[in-house]
Amino acid sequence: MVEVTIANGVAVFEVMGLDKLWSLKSRLEIPLAHIRSVRADPEIAKGWWHGIRAPGTNVPGVLTAGTFYQDGKRVFWDVHDPEQVVVISLKDERYEELIVEVANPFAVTGLLESGIGQRGA
Repeated sequence: MVEVTIANGVAVFEVMGLDKLWSLKSRLEIPLAHIRSVRADPEIAKGWWHGIRAPGTNVPGVLTAGTFYQDGKRVFWDVHDPEQVVVISLKDERYEELIVEVANPFAVTGLLESGIGQRGA
């Protein structure tokens, strides 16, 4: 699971618990200006194929965590429960997408959309 906060124009994605070990990441910091879009999308995580793992962990139906190459894109995953997934599309970043499990997808979507809306203000 990932906790999401915003501070000083930057979205902070804090990987929690043992997921740090499985994903080989503990934290991602993304400027709000680099977030293209955000959406709750449980369907994206329900399949068994998430791309080529490099590096990371994939146990189909249980855990997908780490860096994956999918359709020519570098994607960061941290998902146990597909029903709690948020997809963040990025520009000018190492990853083209973050696909992460959060406690409340609609709250996180609202938080990030609000931050994106304020970035130009």
